[in-house]
This record gives sequence, structure tokens and C-alpha cells, in this order.
Amino acid sequence: MLSQISSSGLLGVEGIIITVEIDVNNGLPGYAVVGLPDTGVKESKERVYSALKNSGFQYPMKRITVNLAPADLRKEGPSYDLPIAIGLLSATEQIRADLSDIVIIGELSLNGDVNAVNGILPMVLAARDHGYKKVMVPASNQNEAAVVENMVVLPVENISQAAAFFEDETRIVPAVITAQGRPQNEGCHIGVNFSEIKGQDNAKRALEIAAAGAHNVLMSGPPGSGKSMMAKAFPSILPDLTMEEALEITKIYSISGLLKNNIMTHRPFRSPHHTISNVSLIGGGRIPKPGEVSLAHLGVLFLDELPEFSKSAIEVLRQPIEDHQVTISRINATLTYPASFMLIASMNPCPCGYHGDPDHECRCTPNEIRRYASKISGPLLDRIDIRIEVPATKIEELEDRKPAESSAVIQKRVNCAREIQNERFQNEPGLYFNAQLEPRHIDQFCQLDASGQAFMEMTFDKLKLSARGYHRILKLARTIADLDGSETILLPHLCEAVSYRTVK
Repeated sequence: MLSQISSSGLLGVEGIIITVEIDVNNGLPGYAVVGLPDTGVKESKERVYSALKNSGFQYPMKRITVNLAPADLRKEGPSYDLPIAIGLLSATEQIRADLSDIVIIGELSLNGDVNAVNGILPMVLAARDHGYKKVMVPASNQNEAAVVENMVVLPVENISQAAAFFEDETRIVPAVITAQGRPQNEGCHIGVNFSEIKGQDNAKRALEIAAAGAHNVLMSGPPGSGKSMMAKAFPSILPDLTMEEALEITKIYSISGLLKNNIMTHRPFRSPHHTISNVSLIGGGRIPKPGEVSLAHLGVLFLDELPEFSKSAIEVLRQPIEDHQVTISRINATLTYPASFMLIASMNPCPCGYHGDPDHECRCTPNEIRRYASKISGPLLDRIDIRIEVPATKIEELEDRKPAESSAVIQKRVNCAREIQNERFQNEPGLYFNAQLEPRHIDQFCQLDASGQAFMEMTFDKLKLSARGYHRILKLARTIADLDGSETILLPHLCEAVSYRTVK
């Protein structure tokens, strides 16, 4: 007998609907799974057999064929265990129910319990987008699944409970998030507060602009000048998450198995060590997984001591910085992961760290300084909107008892600027902040008056800007104007934006 059940899988960070077909026929006992299954899917045979037997059901000693459609997409992981088991019970008439209006997801343990799986959020979103109203998920995943609106989420502890539900012998209470609210940035409650940082007003201003428009920043200065401390304080001024942004980030962390709560409540801040490999940074592997650039999506990727990273690792950042996504090609599929992140990098001006410092003698030779600086290529520098020098803090600034501006005050200005951008881009799907503007958006959102146009023409010739550099200055000026609450980009905004491009 034949039965069909809808389940869901993953393709990159997006969910896909998979039709699980189970055919039970007379013949020599056998179990075959077709439809490009990986090892984890093929091993479902043993899990399903033990789960059914240990839960008091009859396992059919017949010829069993399981087809996972569409057959041209590779199926990975154990999330098809529960739909296969329910399909076997339906095909052998141990349960009689209409299974056409529900999506079933879950891994089985040998005793029949339903275990949690990664990637529940994108799977449930895919079910909703395909018109399904009900989804059965592991009880451990119910809070994450319940984030999706307009879906009846049925959490199950074991296969016996699932079978009883389909036989109308028990009722499953749908999962509900009782206090979901709007995701908020938790940065003000963790790490360093900007009020703890003495001096460095220029660097603080640059970081405020970066947070408001999601611009890339490179800080250069001697050891102990506060570069790392300001980077650690940076999450405290990041703008609040919108629900749409929170769902995008949550999907990535869900498929990576890194989701701790039902939904991400703050923007990610990733700070990998300089020994990181290219694959870990960008993503990929035998079974492709998101890398650090995708885990920092709509958040921050902080690279401390940038020249200490391998040159190849630094250079692979060029494409995701520009395209805001990473495409990984494998034999069976080509996956695209989002990677729209802010790059915050820090470096010393030379190997000893004191080149150009008036209070310390530099011990490096000109060739050493040149080799050190050459690790950061021109094309990568061209993609960094803000380059600032962070000088050593003076004793007068350290002893100043006047309280510095707190992160909460700065974050309010950043939030106001982001609200302006959200309203401006409300008709542009996937566009959240100024740094994401494409060249086709420049004429629409970054218009200049006559004086501004003349200034940019002079700047273009004097600084020998590339087309990319020209557009990045306009996007940076757009953010500065948003912080000032100005609808148009004025000459002072352009002057400040250009000043951040002149530091080498």
C-alpha cells in the first residue's frame, strides 16, 4: 500500500518542502530509500525499525520503498525519521488519517522519542509559504517553530503520541509564544559601555556612523590605544532588530545548531581568531555550513589584528563584502548564504606597533613596515568605508572625571537614523541600511545639490577614486545626513565622509 506525507528539508538557509512516499509491497523483506539521500537519511532504517518496535507497533516485514521527492535535490540529516515512521503506519493501516494538510518533521531515537533537529524555523516558514496550516515538530523545537505566525505548531514527545493524535485518541495543545514581543538589541547590557572609554572622540563618532549605516571600519593605532575595547563596546550601540531582520538571523543560527533561544534578540557579534581557515570564515566544507561571515549577517564581524590573518583569508572577504552573500558550489547543489555584515577591523601601523607614534621609537625597518602594510590589499581597503587612526590616550584624558557619553545615548541616535532608513527602503525588499545600497539606488537615494556635485567632482580627481570608492563616500554621507536628520546630503556631510577615506 502507498502513503504520502509532506515533510521539509533545507537548501542553504531556506526550507524546502519534501514529499515522503512510502510503498509497502509483498516480497522479500527490504528497505530502500531513493531520492538522493545522504548517510544520515539512509540510517533511518534502523532508527525507524527500533522506534516502531519499542513503541508497540508492528514493523512490516515486507518490501519497503521510501522515495523523497523531488529526487534531484540531496536530502540530509535525520529530520525525515518521523514522517517515514508515520508513513509506514499509514501504509500498513495501523493508523487511518488524512495526512495531506500537515507537514511532519522530526528525528527518532531507538525508544520512539522524537528528538530535536536543526533548521526548524526555515522549514516551518517553507511550510507556511506553501500554504500549509499545520506542522508537527519535536517538542524541543516548539518555541522556535511557534515564532512563525499563522501556523498551528503541534509538538510531540514520541511516536506514540503522534500516532494517537492521528487516530483522534489524544489532543495536542498547539505551541504558543506567550511573550514574544519585538526583538531588542541586548548590547547595552553586555560587554563594555562607551562611557567607560576615555577620550577617542573621533573614533567614537566614526563608530556611531558605522552603526547607523552598517559601514565597514578599519582602526589603526599603537598597542593599548583602545581599539579592541571600542570594538567590544560596539555591540552596545547597534540598532534594535526589526522582526524581519531577527527572522533572517535566526534562520542562519537555526541551521547551524547555534540557536539558544526561540529567536535571536540581538545582532550577532563574531570575533574569530586570526588562525581561522578560509572555509570556516566563508563557509563550505564537505557538508556545506555557514561560515563566520554568514553568522555575522546583519551584525558585526570583528577581525582583531587584521594583518595577522592569512592573506588568503583576508582576500576571500572581498566578494561577500561587495555582494552581501556567499555562494558555495558542490557537485549536488549550489548554496547561497546571506552575508550582509559590518566589518570592524583593527591593526597596528607596523609590526612593533609604534610607527608614527610621537612618544615611542619604532624599531621596524622600512621594508618590514611595507611588508606589514601590504598584507591589506588595495581592493580590500577600497571596500572599507571608514578608516580612522586611533592615537594613544593621553594622561589628561585618563584622569578626566567628567562622565563620557553612554552607549544608551549613542544608541538612541543610531536608532533614529535606522528608522529613517527603514522608512526610506520600505518598498525595497531585503534592503535595510545605507551600506547595502547598490549603484542603481545611488541616483534615487543619494542626490546632491550643485555645491555637493562640484565638491565630489574635485574629490574624485584629487583622490583618484574608483567608482566603488565614489559610491561608498556617497553612501557614508547619506548615513551622516540621516544622523543629522537631514533629508538631503549637504556639503558638511560630504566633507566628513571624505575625511574617513583619506587615512591610509
